[in-house]
Amino acid sequence: MGILSGYRVLDCSIAMAGPFAAQRLGDLGADVVKVEPTSGEWQRHVSAGGAKGNKVNVSFLSLNRNKRSLAVDLKSEGGREVLADLVKTADVFIQNYRPGVAARLGVDYETLSALNPRLIYVSMSGYGEDGPYVQRPGQDLLLQAMSGAMRSAGREGEPPTPAGMYLADAITAYTAFEGALAALLHRERTGEGQLVQVNMLDAITTIQMQELSVFTVGNKPQARSAEPHAHCYIRSPYGTFKTSDGYLALAFPPLKALGEIISEPALMLMNDERDGWEKRDEIFALTRARLETRPTAEWLAAFEAAGIWAGPVYGYAELVDDPQIAHNKTFIEYDHPTEGHVKTPGFPIRFSKSPSTVDRGAPLVGEHSEEILKEAGYDSGRISALAASGAVATGEKP
Repeated sequence: MGILSGYRVLDCSIAMAGPFAAQRLGDLGADVVKVEPTSGEWQRHVSAGGAKGNKVNVSFLSLNRNKRSLAVDLKSEGGREVLADLVKTADVFIQNYRPGVAARLGVDYETLSALNPRLIYVSMSGYGEDGPYVQRPGQDLLLQAMSGAMRSAGREGEPPTPAGMYLADAITAYTAFEGALAALLHRERTGEGQLVQVNMLDAITTIQMQELSVFTVGNKPQARSAEPHAHCYIRSPYGTFKTSDGYLALAFPPLKALGEIISEPALMLMNDERDGWEKRDEIFALTRARLETRPTAEWLAAFEAAGIWAGPVYGYAELVDDPQIAHNKTFIEYDHPTEGHVKTPGFPIRFSKSPSTVDRGAPLVGEHSEEILKEAGYDSGRISALAASGAVATGEKP
């Protein structure tokens, strides 16, 4: 039994951030009902990195495990009635509609909390529920660009560098996940539900609390330099370096010790803090020239022996086969009825008494509509009538 066993989540979100947050709740045992259009959520119909599935595309597959699908047309009277009935016994409702859409569909917080005052209503947006940017598209790259983070790494004069992942989406998902859990704890103590608002701009800004405080409190400018430092607020050398057979990452080692290992006398005479900042580019260039002369494994062995922080630079092929990843059971594997064998990152938190589980993979469109409606008290005749009217889709079967 998962920690959230017995709780029901209505996931009306799309794309990545909302579905990812809901999946986290499902991994902990919540009954997550994926409320999607009768034609299926948008994410089902676009490829992820060019990868497509048989019936469930890879992107949707990765964000919607441990959910049941209820395919319903919320623009129809019958579809809205179905959702209203489910809300009365739900614990959490998650949506990331464009501003104004929830109200037009009659699924805004005021409407749903009147049906169920104990409901935790998680509303996710790009920039906030109101304000000057409320109509801007909340897309990951645009939020990364606005956050300032792209100008903390790389060379001055070169294009700002985005993260190699959907960083804004992911951190927003985790923020919403935290918010839902905290609100459930509040409800356990007080009996009252509430509105939880999360936006991508605040989420990606607040995870930079150290960097932004250096700027706002320490008055240090966000200045990139000529060499490709990995972070403008960390002294040199800090970044990735080419070796004779690959790359390694090196994190602000003591300059004297580094100079001894790589046989660079100039570094042995430098002061870590003073020169590490004032001579960032010179130090980076000296280190780079030396590291190119020997293979990665030799350097890493020497650095480890000296207690210097260094490590390999992986691609996905190396990551998935890493022995620590295997030891941690970072990836989960299961068989999906239409997509075959699935290997994907699992839930990252370990609980000694109530571990996360994968009870089902991502559902097909409306696969569980009939099952969910029967649980809500609908008889077969009424379900058939709703399906015939197009208000719900009873959907595909594996």
